[in-house]
Amino acid sequence: MPKTPTHWTESLFDSVYSLYETAREYQLAHQLAQTQAATVDFARRVTHEGQITLAGLPNGWGRDSTRTPHGQALSGLHRLYSSLESETQSRYEEAALLYASGAAWAVRAVLRGEEPPRVVFQVDDHRDPCPHALEIPGLDTYAEGPALDAAYAALVRCAQAAEYGEHLGDQDYVSDHEAGEMHRAWAVADGTANAAFAYGLIAQRAVSYVLIGPRRARETELALARAAAQTDQPAQ
Repeated sequence: MPKTPTHWTESLFDSVYSLYETAREYQLAHQLAQTQAATVDFARRVTHEGQITLAGLPNGWGRDSTRTPHGQALSGLHRLYSSLESETQSRYEEAALLYASGAAWAVRAVLRGEEPPRVVFQVDDHRDPCPHALEIPGLDTYAEGPALDAAYAALVRCAQAAEYGEHLGDQDYVSDHEAGEMHRAWAVADGTANAAFAYGLIAQRAVSYVLIGPRRARETELALARAAAQTDQPAQ
């Protein structure tokens, strides 16, 4: 029996959900990287002072060098985990913004009366998808509208802080006062990924909300088709 083609309402929701799963994967990876980095933090970890001698590797006095292997291991792991933490943070932020903007795009498309089977992104010079606009107008009757607005405002604050921090950092001279403002701005901007993910969760629920009408129309269409098929069947 041939498989019934997936309706656009289902494939569109699956498209948004795949963006959620992607952002969630990077969120978990970043959390694990943060945990691993904390395990080798010298401010929390006591380094064993035992040393080893490296025969044939003279020091400045012509004697065999010594090394503290535990401290060296912690230093190497700290660099490794810090690099991983930075990389997963960047990927998490990118994925969260695509998730949030993709869900917002889907809501706006459905509200315009379109029937997109998938979220569509433009690509940059590296062939990577570019985030869409994040705002979702036209949801006055949506019960979670206030929560959506609050999450959007939080995400905007992060974006503005990042822009302000970058502006201060690009100056040839930064005063002590401006340096303090720059660090505070970057601290707020560090929350961009979590803010985008939180906004994406509510926007994804808004996708389900705007798909209620099209899904009901589809169910009615299928019911009428089944009724017509039964009417056309010859009497036994």
